[in-house]
Amino acid sequence: MIKVGIIGSTGYAGGELVRLLTAHKHAEIVWYGSRSYIDKKYADVYRNMFEIVDNVCMDDNMEELAERVDVIFTATPQGLCASLVNEEILSKVKIIDLSADFRIKDAATYEKWYGLEHKSPQFIEEAVYGLCEINREKVKKARLVANPGCYTTCSILTVYPLAKEGMIDMGTLIIDAKSGTSGAGRGANVSNLYCEVNENIKAYGVTTHRHTPEIEEQLGYAAEEAVVLNFTPHLVPMNRGILVTGYAKLTRDVSDEEIKAIYDKYYADEKFIRVLEKELCPETKWVEGSNYVDINFRVDKRTGRIIMMGAMDNLVKGAAGQAVQNMNLMFGLGETEGLELVPMFP
Repeated sequence: MIKVGIIGSTGYAGGELVRLLTAHKHAEIVWYGSRSYIDKKYADVYRNMFEIVDNVCMDDNMEELAERVDVIFTATPQGLCASLVNEEILSKVKIIDLSADFRIKDAATYEKWYGLEHKSPQFIEEAVYGLCEINREKVKKARLVANPGCYTTCSILTVYPLAKEGMIDMGTLIIDAKSGTSGAGRGANVSNLYCEVNENIKAYGVTTHRHTPEIEEQLGYAAEEAVVLNFTPHLVPMNRGILVTGYAKLTRDVSDEEIKAIYDKYYADEKFIRVLEKELCPETKWVEGSNYVDINFRVDKRTGRIIMMGAMDNLVKGAAGQAVQNMNLMFGLGETEGLELVPMFP
C-alpha cells in the first residue's frame, strides 16, 4: 500500500485528489495537509466525505511527511513546493507537484511569468514534466514530477501529434480556450462570485496568461523549434471543464484521412485520449468527472487551416487525475488504476 500525503488537500485539486485516492486500491492517504483548516475534520470542510474520511487536517511539514509517506502531492499555489523541497526530502520520498514550480525548464522564464523568485532552481532540470502520454518512460524513473497545468494539458495533447509530424506552421498557431470556474481555485475572489460569473463569458489573462510559456515550451519540443503563440483563456459559467480550439496553417494539402491517421498513430493505444468520429466535436459534458480527453479536428480547405479541438475535465485530467496517473507510473502500478471513471451525465 502506497502511503500518501497531500499538501493543500482542501483546495479544489486537493479535494479531487482525496476523492480519487480514497477509492484507489493501492493507496492510503495518511496526511491531509491544509494551512487554512489545521485540526479541523476534513469531512467538515468537504461534507461529501462525511463518514468516508475521519481524519483531521494537518500542516505542511514536508520534513515530517518525508518520514511518514511514500509520495507527497503538493496541490498548492506557486512558490510553496519550491520553497520546501530539498535534497534530503527527495532522497526519502517522491513528490508530485501540481503547481507550476518545476514545469518550465528556464528559471528566468518562470520568474518573469509568475512574478516569483524560484527557490529551488537546482531541481528544475531533474523534474519530469508529467504528461504521461508524452513522457511516460521518464515519469516511471522520476522522484520529482511537475504535474502539467489544466489549460496546458488540453492544449498540448490536442496539438501535439500535428506539431510532432510537422503538419502545421507553428508560427501561425492560435489557441482559444474556455474553462469552468473551478480552474480559478477555491480562494475568495470577487471576480469569481456567482453574480460575476453567471450569465457571462469573458476573456482574461489576454497575452499574459501564465500557462502560455508552458504550452510554448512543450510544443516547441514536439516541433523541434522555438514556438511563440497566442493563447487566450475565457471563463465560462460552469463548475468543471475545459474546451480548447486551436487554429493553424497547414504546411501542405492534406486529407481528413491523413490527419486522422496521424492522431491514431500517437493516440490509438492511449486509454485516456479519445479521438472522436469524424462528425463529432468535443464537448465538456461528455468528459466531466473523468480522466478522458476528447479530441477532433476539421480541415478547412478554403483557408488552408486546420481547427483542432479538445475537451477534458480540468480537475481530473487537468490536475488530480493526471497526478494519480503519474503516481501509478512512478510506483509500477497499472497506469489506469483508480482512474477508470465513466464520465458523469447529466
